[in-house]
Amino acid sequence: MGVFTFVCKSSGGEWSAKQYSGDLEATASSAFDLQRRLVQASLSVDSSGGVSSSFSMVTPSSAVFQVIIGGGGGGGGALLGGAAAAGGATTASAAPEAPPAEEKKAEKEEESDDEPMFSLFD
Repeated sequence: MGVFTFVCKSSGGEWSAKQYSGDLEATASSAFDLQRRLVQASLSVDSSGGVSSSFSMVTPSSAVFQVIIGGGGGGGGALLGGAAAAGGATTASAAPEAPPAEEKKAEKEEESDDEPMFSLFD
């Protein structure tokens, strides 16, 4: 499983990115094109499974972009530009199991019984 993290910046209508801990870099005219190029660059280093990615704006001119290759969870829902990697099938066993909803609901009810009920508009 490969995880690639990039710091992205926009200046003068051009987006650029540099890998946080590595040598991968890319530039593009839009944030979307930059993401596509970064996925392709990441796949050139590691093509061991499905691809998922996350783009988070930090300021209007900077962002963090993360590409995760392999790892099993997700099913490749964020494949960009036909960047499907060989072995994109995933298994559900990689995801941790959540406790049944009944247990969560029961815990919440127990906590709320001890607390007095207040309304915001009283």
